[in-house]
Amino acid sequence: MRIHQEHLGKTTMKINLELYASLMELLPPGKSRHRREIEIPDNAVVNDAIKQVGIPDDQAHIVLVNGHFVCGSERDSKKFQPGDVLAIWPPVAGG
Repeated sequence: MRIHQEHLGKTTMKINLELYASLMELLPPGKSRHRREIEIPDNAVVNDAIKQVGIPDDQAHIVLVNGHFVCGSERDSKKFQPGDVLAIWPPVAGG
């Protein structure tokens, strides 16, 4: 499996993106209901990946990397490793 690739002169890596609830409509086409493999720049941080898939900041309410919560203040510094899983939930309401 080739993890690192050269894309437009920049080194990239693949991570797994999981979107839930109303965010699922933003997923690229694929077989899995809520998970896709995406390619991001090697130096990407969480907010870079969120923006790359077009999720508005106010819709990335709960964000996990490999099952660990990433608070808003860490999203501009938390970097990925190849194969990481980024899971995002929008704000939810109900009762």
